[in-house]
Amino acid sequence: MKSLDIHKSEYLKQFETQTYGRNLFRTQEEERLDAPNEECGIFGMYSDNDLDTFSLSQFGLFALQHRGQEACGISVLKDGKITNMKDEGLVLDVYKEIQDPETFMGNSAIGHTRYTTAGDKKKYNFQPFFAKNEYDQIILSIAHNGNLTNARELKTELEAEGVVFRATSDSEVILRLIQKNLDLGLRGAIKATMEKIEGAYSVVGMTRNKFFAFRDFNGIRPLVLGATSENSYVVASESVALDAVGAQYVRDILPGEIVYTNENEPGKLNSYMADEARGKQRICSFEYIYFARPDSSLENINVYEIREKSGEKIWEQAPVEADLVIGVPDSGVPAAIGFSKASGIPFRPVLIKNRYIGRSFIVPTQEMRERVVNLKLNPIISEIKGKRVVIIDDSIVRGTTSKRLVKILKEAGVKEIHFRSVSPPIIAPCYLGIDTPSKDDLISANMSTEQLRDYLGVDSLEFLSTDNLKEILGSSNHCFGCFTEEYPVAKGEEIELFS
Repeated sequence: MKSLDIHKSEYLKQFETQTYGRNLFRTQEEERLDAPNEECGIFGMYSDNDLDTFSLSQFGLFALQHRGQEACGISVLKDGKITNMKDEGLVLDVYKEIQDPETFMGNSAIGHTRYTTAGDKKKYNFQPFFAKNEYDQIILSIAHNGNLTNARELKTELEAEGVVFRATSDSEVILRLIQKNLDLGLRGAIKATMEKIEGAYSVVGMTRNKFFAFRDFNGIRPLVLGATSENSYVVASESVALDAVGAQYVRDILPGEIVYTNENEPGKLNSYMADEARGKQRICSFEYIYFARPDSSLENINVYEIREKSGEKIWEQAPVEADLVIGVPDSGVPAAIGFSKASGIPFRPVLIKNRYIGRSFIVPTQEMRERVVNLKLNPIISEIKGKRVVIIDDSIVRGTTSKRLVKILKEAGVKEIHFRSVSPPIIAPCYLGIDTPSKDDLISANMSTEQLRDYLGVDSLEFLSTDNLKEILGSSNHCFGCFTEEYPVAKGEEIELFS
């Protein structure tokens, strides 16, 4: 039997060349309906010298592809001119459409990956967003990850002042507020914007002579800072994007911090706290459980280690006799390895991943959509037939995927199924940058654990407790809103941004 260290090494190495797939049992439709979806990934870089921003931004965004697969876009600064390109599709597909890569080589670039949504998929909502002057020149461009809770109110206020909105996204509210206040200077404009907006936001951006990034006062959405040399900087949603472009991790952007360059001091990155009294750390705990790539580090905490510890902890919390442990690829595997390490029950990667399949096929019937899953993952029946199996999954949202997974294992002849979720029960929607189903559709908000066990048809079911999650993370300084209904900021009105 392979050692667990070898399993870990093989698991992590695959993401250097392949896109990280969180839960491969979900069909494309279920990625929207039976899973929380991250809003996006953002990436930015700056140097006082010209760079191959075309290639480097492509590498950085590819590393963040798991955070959004609907669309991709970049803005590049070259000789004081900002050029923008955005389109529907995956990162590599969008970059293939760029006919002249030289046009996108300069000294600064920002980029964005947008997640698959049931909402408005029009191109005007793709990022980066940009503002133009009266000569039709782009003077400001931003990419945003998160969600504003007072966007509708601010949009109404700006429209009353004559501001025209071209998209149906809260990100444009940030853009227009910065644009409106540019007479205060870039730092002053960002500070004035941060004083108005509420919710979760990590932002990268550029003007025709400056680069900047900033993060909300609770630091809910991640944002890391790296450097490729003394005068070249990279900012991204996750540290894996730094690795992809050869940048060294420096630190995380602090809650409430603005980092920016100044045309009078090329190559120097300045830092300014918009309001030190308001800054506190409340990063989303679900980043560690599900969203982030396992080889990322956020707030100096390694994501893989957290997931492995969650498997160890749920064994301590809910031990069970079994013959083998299975993790649902890709996100459930580290926890399964941790469960095996703590329990001594062998880990087996018996759900075999088809490395050549991309996004789900477009098929018209539910029966055929479910068959697509078997093209993605196929169980080795000889390994599990007649066995008592512990299945480790990242979370249970609507329960649709989990129920089908149980059915597949039973059809393969599994004797007993013990289901372990390494997130606490998800009982509330997120209002701070994650697209989750409504409370009516969250199965743990409407069923007890015993009822859910019967619904899934498993022999036992356990969720990692919120207290144990806090212990693994090492503090309570995170957002646990989807598990507790207690959020670091007011959730705002439960209405659409634009009617």
